[in-house]
Amino acid sequence: MTTGLSGSFAFNDVNLVLQPSETKWVERTSYGIDGSGHNIYSNFRNYEMSWDLISASEVKQLIDFFNVVTSPTGSVVACLPQYGNTNYQFYNYSGTTMGEVSTDTYFQGYTQNVRLLLLNIRTN
Repeated sequence: MTTGLSGSFAFNDVNLVLQPSETKWVERTSYGIDGSGHNIYSNFRNYEMSWDLISASEVKQLIDFFNVVTSPTGSVVACLPQYGNTNYQFYNYSGTTMGEVSTDTYFQGYTQNVRLLLLNIRTN
């Protein structure tokens, strides 16, 4: 994890053409409780990004990043707001994978409700 140079959302040092409308760190699933009564969580977090209305070329950029993840390298470096930081500061998280880009209906040449889930993010 290193300080992100772009200062905005990016994958493999390429800024997104359109910044997401909404983003959030996804709450981790509890895998049970240990003998001391503490929840057991994965060491990795997920991050969700969404866009309300996005052009075809902007969707293609997201799909191209997904295709990089499904290639032999299997991961990207994601520049995201640092988890748990009091400042809105971007950091590069390496080894990140992606879920497939999900889309909704088309509206006058644009795609609505586009979502991208980033997986396997080590925040500590």
